[in-house]
Amino acid sequence: MEELEFRYDTQLLIEGEDLDEDEISDYITEHFEGDCLLAVGDEELIKIHFHTNEPWKILEYGRSLGEIYDIVVEDMDRQQRGLHG
Repeated sequence: MEELEFRYDTQLLIEGEDLDEDEISDYITEHFEGDCLLAVGDEELIKIHFHTNEPWKILEYGRSLGEIYDIVVEDMDRQQRGLHG
């Protein structure tokens, strides 16, 4: 079985003011290792989806921008092995 380069599927919502999905996407790309990044929303609410080995860093960054909630971190390696993520 192929080993995943980035193990954790990390998803969260960021609620704040003057949020910019392009700036957030660029910052994550430049500062964190991972793939499959999605950052979509508007000035008040952004949804983040990112595969990484350090999900806590994404949560810390999100928290620096506003309130974070609906946080999901799934271990895709466990799922790939047929275990509960």
